[in-house]
Amino acid sequence: MKLCVLGAGTWGTALAITLCQNHEVFLWTRDPLEARTLSINRQHPHLDKAKLPDELLITSDMKEAVGGAKAVFLAVPSVAVREVSALAAPYLKEGAVLVCAAKGLEPGSLFPMSSVIKETTSDKYPVVAFSGPTHAEEVAKQQPSLIVAASKNTEAAELVQQLFLSTAVRPYTSEDVIGVELCGALKNIIALSCGIATGLGYGDNTRAALITRGMAEITRLGREMGADERTFFGLAGIGDLIVTATSSLSRNNQAGKLIGQGLSPKEAIDKVGMVVEGINALAPAVKLAQEHGVDTPIMNAAYAIIYNSEKPLEAVEALLSREMKAEDL
Repeated sequence: MKLCVLGAGTWGTALAITLCQNHEVFLWTRDPLEARTLSINRQHPHLDKAKLPDELLITSDMKEAVGGAKAVFLAVPSVAVREVSALAAPYLKEGAVLVCAAKGLEPGSLFPMSSVIKETTSDKYPVVAFSGPTHAEEVAKQQPSLIVAASKNTEAAELVQQLFLSTAVRPYTSEDVIGVELCGALKNIIALSCGIATGLGYGDNTRAALITRGMAEITRLGREMGADERTFFGLAGIGDLIVTATSSLSRNNQAGKLIGQGLSPKEAIDKVGMVVEGINALAPAVKLAQEHGVDTPIMNAAYAIIYNSEKPLEAVEALLSREMKAEDL
């Protein structure tokens, strides 16, 4: 079966390496030079020790990549999803399944990524949200990893599940698309906040508090938006939040730590050298929470640090000075 992965970053490449075990896979990058370099070197610069299989086909030609593919994985940064899905749309095969492997919220529309894909392609193509605790570096090394494939179209979700048979990636299906996508977008903000706390010199107690209360904020917003509350306590929810908020492999955690140590957000992003989705998601997430009347103090504090230049220590003091109350989720 022909499959296509759009986006040759670490996540897209890790997915392509995995899917290549059982299928014909095309990995697309918009940069012809990058396509040639990856094809020759068979090594991704940010995936140490993970060899690109000889049978993996790498191209910058969208028609060649997408044409005839039964499933198309979109694994580009969230800011590029609208453009790339629109570029792919003319070449989609009848009955193709679109797999959203990007996490984020679109500024302006506040859409999760699957809604962006639907708007730029067609309702006749089922979309599956693909999200969970899966560091690209570990997936590329074929380490056991569990993830969620969520779609209102059960057949499409089950197809994605079957694509990973006999690999180290094990997808579970779900119908809660909005819950899975909210978790994938918002956990990056909480991970960024945990990184800031680490950069300030705080320890496990503080990180545990941020993870727990951050999950409460995500759950409250999800509840208001009609998500299944069980999702937040599964792989796409607390599972993904834990791995992103605590691991040194997490870009959001890395960037937050640098900001806590005194770097500006731009300096932190430049030093990480890759997209930091938690920063991209902040503004739309805070706006979405405001529109739904949901209290999100941790996200608001992160927003103040990133966009209002508030000093991280002052943001912490503001959080700790909030009115005492009963714990709630």
